[in-house]
Amino acid sequence: MDQSDILSGHVGSPNPACEIKLVDVPEMNYTYEDQPYPRGEICVRGPIVFQGYYKDEVQTQEMIDKDGWLHTGDIGVWLPGGRLKIIDRKKNIFKLAQGEYVAPEKIENVYAKSKYVAQCFIHGDSLNSSLVAIVCVDPDMFKAWAINEGIKNKDVKQLCTDSRAKAAILKDMDTVGKEAQLRGFEFAKAITLVLEPFTLENDLLTPTHKIKRPQARTYFAKEIADMYAELSTSNSSPDKIL
Repeated sequence: MDQSDILSGHVGSPNPACEIKLVDVPEMNYTYEDQPYPRGEICVRGPIVFQGYYKDEVQTQEMIDKDGWLHTGDIGVWLPGGRLKIIDRKKNIFKLAQGEYVAPEKIENVYAKSKYVAQCFIHGDSLNSSLVAIVCVDPDMFKAWAINEGIKNKDVKQLCTDSRAKAAILKDMDTVGKEAQLRGFEFAKAITLVLEPFTLENDLLTPTHKIKRPQARTYFAKEIADMYAELSTSNSSPDKIL
C-alpha cells in the first residue's frame, strides 16, 4: 500500500504483526469470489490479537476458531491497494423450515417503530415455518389504547393476555412491516405481550443493549412453545394468526 495514501472511507491495510482474511458468509451473499472485490467476514490472527476471555472457554470458542482466527463479526471488502473497508455486520441469522434466512435484528428494528412496541424479540428456527415475537409493550400507549377502546376494569398486566389487545398490536406491527417492505416470511405470525422490559438485570441485554438471544430463548421458552402450539392448531388465516 502507498504510505502517502490519504484516502478516507476505509480502515487501512493489515498490520505486519497480524494476518487478515475474509471468510464467505453465503447466507448474506458475501463471498471471496464477489466482483469487483472480495467480500466476507473479517477474521484476524496474530500475536497482537485478542487471545480469549479470562476463564471463559465457552465464549472464547465462540469468537476464536480452532486455527486461531478471531471472527470479528464485521463484513469487509478488499479495495485496490490492499485497503480494507467495513461494509456490514454479520447478523444473528437463522433459517426457517422452508429454507428462508431471517435476520431478526432487522425485523425487530422495524417493529420498534410501532407505537405500542417498546422492545421486541423475534424467534424462529428450522423446525417451524413462521416467526413469533415477544413484545414488551409501551405501557402508556397500551393504556391509551384500552381507554380508547372502552376496555375497563383491567390493569396493564391483564391487558397483555387480552385477545383484542394482541390483535390490535399485531395489526399495527403488520402496518409498519408493510411500510418497511418486509417479505412475507419476515412477519411475526404470533405474539406474546409482556410488561417486564429486557434489561441487564434480567440478563436479556448485553452491556451495549443488544438482546442476548440464547438467554431470551430460554427465558421465554414456554411462551414460544405456546405460540407455536397455537399456530399449529389454528384455523385462522395464516397472515393473521394470534
